[in-house]
Order: sequence, then structure tokens, then C-alpha cells
Amino acid sequence: RWSLCSVRFSLGCVTFIVLLSCRWIGILALYTVHKGQFNCPGGGLLHSYLLVLLILLASIICALSALVYVSMQGTISNPGPRKSLPKLLYTRLLLSFPEFVWAVVGAVWVSDSSVRCEKTVINVIIGTVITSWVIIIFTIIGVVIVFDPLGGKKTFYLTDSVNRNLESSQSGQLLYNVKNTATRVWEKRIRLLCCCIVQDDDHRVAFTSIAELFRAYFSDTDLVPSDIAAGLTLLHQEQDKMESCPKEPEEVLCHSPSSVVTDDLDIEVENAAHYMLFAAAAYGWPYYIYTNPFTALCKLGGDCCRNRPTDSDITGGDRHNFHFGSILKITGLQYRDFIHISFHNKIYEIPFFVALDHKKEAIVVAVRGTLSFEDILTDLSADCEDLTLEDVLENGFVHKGITQAANYIYRKLINDGILNQAFTIAPEYKLVIVGHSLGGGTASVLAIMLRNSFPTLRCYAFSPPGGLLSKSLADYTKHFIISVIVGKDLVARLSMPNMEDLKRRIVRIVANCNRPKYQILLRGCWYEVFGGDPDNFPTELDGRNQNALTQPLLAEESLMVHRSPSYNALEDESHLNSPPQYPRLYLPGKIIHIVEESSSRRLCSSDIKYTARWSNETVFSSILISPKMVTDHMPDVVLKALNSLSQEHGSCISC
Repeated sequence: RWSLCSVRFSLGCVTFIVLLSCRWIGILALYTVHKGQFNCPGGGLLHSYLLVLLILLASIICALSALVYVSMQGTISNPGPRKSLPKLLYTRLLLSFPEFVWAVVGAVWVSDSSVRCEKTVINVIIGTVITSWVIIIFTIIGVVIVFDPLGGKKTFYLTDSVNRNLESSQSGQLLYNVKNTATRVWEKRIRLLCCCIVQDDDHRVAFTSIAELFRAYFSDTDLVPSDIAAGLTLLHQEQDKMESCPKEPEEVLCHSPSSVVTDDLDIEVENAAHYMLFAAAAYGWPYYIYTNPFTALCKLGGDCCRNRPTDSDITGGDRHNFHFGSILKITGLQYRDFIHISFHNKIYEIPFFVALDHKKEAIVVAVRGTLSFEDILTDLSADCEDLTLEDVLENGFVHKGITQAANYIYRKLINDGILNQAFTIAPEYKLVIVGHSLGGGTASVLAIMLRNSFPTLRCYAFSPPGGLLSKSLADYTKHFIISVIVGKDLVARLSMPNMEDLKRRIVRIVANCNRPKYQILLRGCWYEVFGGDPDNFPTELDGRNQNALTQPLLAEESLMVHRSPSYNALEDESHLNSPPQYPRLYLPGKIIHIVEESSSRRLCSSDIKYTARWSNETVFSSILISPKMVTDHMPDVVLKALNSLSQEHGSCISC
């Protein structure tokens, strides 16, 4: 088996055809110009080499052209017109053997010291030989990448468990072995991606846990990356068509807040704009340079050589004082305002700092978001674990990796006496915990842990992960946590149930569309870059249910026929009675949703107007596809939106 679909050739082979055609034309020009002039030592071999190479390249171009033509036939869910593609592909692979032999012949000819032909001819042949070897190497790399280590076992794994006799020990052992093999494959991939970091026992446990998560998520699909890309662009256009429809009057009225709620919202937005500076500052010099690309290095350069009064309250690596200098620049605080700063970063152990905010009379604990491979592993450790709160809740589910990160900071704050030191200096100040992204999720769980000891505690979580707290815990945190979400932020909607829902939506829309994939992708790229009206792609399943679909689906394996558990939602109501594979987790606290109301673009800048409103967790129960789904998560965008709203509120008060 290969992790490559037949439709993919229509896009990939075109590039090779263009490159090989240019190469063929160049060699033909060389052969035509020097025809009859191969009388130099070694010229006879050169004549034969060029002639055979021209014929070989022409054959490869013809094979690739046939591949492109056949792969453009049919649709994603109807691979029948592409049934001859494997024969053409293996024909192209057979041509790789004479191509390899002729590359060796060319290398031998170039390295022969007895050759005395024109230097121009020799240089062109050297370029041709190098190009041949580059193509061969990339072909081998491509074969290794698209090779599916599970092989034929995946067919067994994709088959509906109801149709298999798993009561027999042999079948059960086979399924167990296939699952273990799939987990090991994912674990090797993760280790390869994280090869640059030092790996200990915590990393190995995390690798296994994450590999299990990926194995469970992708086990029931036969999708390739281009299928997912086509599905995402179709979902985006479908989503835009739905958003352009006029809303019902009742839906508009339900978003009309009272004046009391509006005043409360304005106060919280102003506080959030202030504390977002601390959450952004926790990223250190990468954020400062990102937001000040032309002046940051000059400003930080003057501070890097200054001696710090003491190193006892700073842990972790900040050799050139860049991190701490950036925090000072962003927050505007003085050195004496910082109680503790930790740049220490491992899996489940993320940087944070504790500072005195005299403007708001608060002791601020700011937790850094995702900025390293270790942080990504913490994010991906998305299993659920229990969090018990005495005298508050019996139990609740939380994100495992984020909870372990919160436990680490909790131990530092309490066991090392950091908070005691802070309240000794400023006993009348309140405690505020802030963070963005991973830092926002960690700050929320940390606030839950500290709530009993500090009843007046407040937490501002900016763009926290969506799959964070169970319903009971999310309701409990509405009294002291404020979550701030901008636009169609992807991370705020990330949870395993939402990802399962996205997978089902992709399969549904890809299976129903009867356009060739290359048309979907080309039209999708045009729509994402230049905009325009969403395309109305015709479907094959309009007005029919699943039983009416008899054509194979996705890489000649019908996922609907196999009836994988993740596709129960493809039936009308079967998913309502099936138990969820993952518990549903929610965003913490009360949610402020900031959306872009209007924007006016100028030559070198854009003026965007934002509006904020209170929202609830059900609004974020589905992943929205948009070009801004990633940029809306960035800390500078969140800070810009909050500052815009805060300044607008301030100008209204002054008026």
C-alpha cells in the first residue's frame, strides 16, 4: 500500500513534465549543434549517450503525460475511469532502471580523463548527469515517504468490526498486532520529528501517548493529504455560502445585550487588553522581534551586556539577557517589579514569570504559550485525566498535558514560596493569572488549583485550547476566569470531538462532490487568494442516503461500505445513539468573542474594526475553515483587537 492517491498525479506530474521538457529541449539543441562534430576522444560514447538519453526522456515524458491524462479522469469517489493508472505508474517506474543505468554511463564519461571534447559540451553533460542523479534521489525519497508500513494489514484494520469474528483468539490477536504496529509507526514518525531535542523517560511516555492518539484518529480513514486539502476548501466555500444567508430575526435579537452586560463587558475588555501585554511578554525575545522586526535587535543590544543585580530569582537559560530585556520592554515594568522569572523549558514544564503590577494593584503570574518542540508535545498529550477539587466538585476531566504543566507551576509557586514572597511585598494586591494559547490553558487549570487558597483570584485566558475542561469544571470557572477568543481561531475550537466532526464533514463533502480533484484544488486556491463567490460544486448524493452509494470511495476503498465507527454520522440518526469515543471538553470561564466587523485596506496598512460580545461554549463546538483560522490565534492579533476595542471605549467615554 502507498499513502498516495491516483488523483495526486495530475498535479505532481505536470511539474516533472515541464522540467523534463526543458531538459529534453536543451539536450536536443546540444545534439543538433554538435551533430557531426563528435570526432574528439570519447566523442563516440558522447554521441550514443545523447541519442539514447533523448529517446529515454521522450519515453518518460510520454508516460508522465499519460499519467496526467488518466489521473484527471473521474472524481475522488469514483476512481473507475482511473483503473489503468497502476499499469502506467509501473511503466514509468520500469523506465527508472534504464534512467539509472544511463546516469551511471554519464558519470563514467564525465570522470574519464581521456575525454578531450569542447568544454561547453563537457559542462552541459555534467549538468545533465547531476540533474539525472537529483531526480533519481528525489524519486527514492518520494517512494520512502509515500510507502505505507502497515501494508495490507490496513485493509483488515479498516474493515467493520461487526463483520469480523473477533471472538476468536486468532482474530483478536491479529487486530491487537495491527494496532501495535500502527502505534509504533506513528511513534517512529514523532521521534524523527523531535530528533533535535534531548529525549528522556517523560518524552518516551509522551511519544507513546501521542502515537496512540494519532493511531486512533487516523485508523478509520483512507484519506491522503490532497483529499484533506480538497475537503477543507470545499468546506470553506460551503461555510461562506451559509454565512452570507440572512439571519432569522430571533437570532439577531438574542445577541442584543442589556446595558448592564455591556458595561461589564467593556470593563473586562479593558482589563484583558492590559493583561494581554503580560501574556505576550512571556514569549520573550521571539515575540518582541516578531512585532518590532527593524528596531528590536538594536534596542535589545544595548541591554544584553548589562549585569543583573542578582540571578537568584531567574532560572533557566537567558545567557544574553534577551528574554528578560524583551519582557521589560513589552510590559514597561522595572527590574524590581519581578518576583520570579523561569525560562526553564521541558515537556510538561513551561516558562512563566511572577511580577507586581502597580497600575492594577495585582500580582501577575504570566505563563508562556507554545514556542518549542517540548511545548508541542505538551499540547498533543491530549488524553483526559481526573481533577478532583475538595469541597467544590467530586471530579472533572481536564487535558492531561496542560494539567501536568499547571501542576509544575503550582509546585513552584507554593512549595518554593514564590507567592508568599510576593504577598509579603504587596499584601493588599490581588492575584491575577494570565496566559496565551498553551499558556492560557495552563493558567486556567492553575487558577482552578489556587482558587481555594486565593478566593479573589482572577484569570485571563487568551485563545486557550478548546478541549480543556469538562462541563462541570467549565461552569465552575465562570466565576473567576475570562477567556478571550478572536474571530475563527482554530486552537479555541480544537478538541478531539471537534476533530472527529471535521473528519466526518470532510469525508461527507469529498464523497459527494463529483468534480475532479484538480479542479477542486485549483478553484480552491483561486478562491483563497483572490476571493470571489463560492463555487456551487454539484454532488452525487443529493436527495439520497448512504445505501444509494454503490461506487467505491477514496483510494478504491469505500469508507461508507466499511462503516467505520467514525462515520456513523453519515447515516441519518445512527450517531445519536452511539457513545462518544472522546469526552467533550470545553473552554474555561466566561467567553468574550471578538469578531471583525469591517475592514478598510490601504496601500501599506489596514484599518480593522472589531466588536466584542459575551458568548458561550456551544459557539465553538465546530471548527471553522478560514484563511484567518491561524492568524486569529496569534498573540499580536489578539493584542491589537483588544487595544482597538479598549481605545474605542475610552474615546466614547471622553466624548
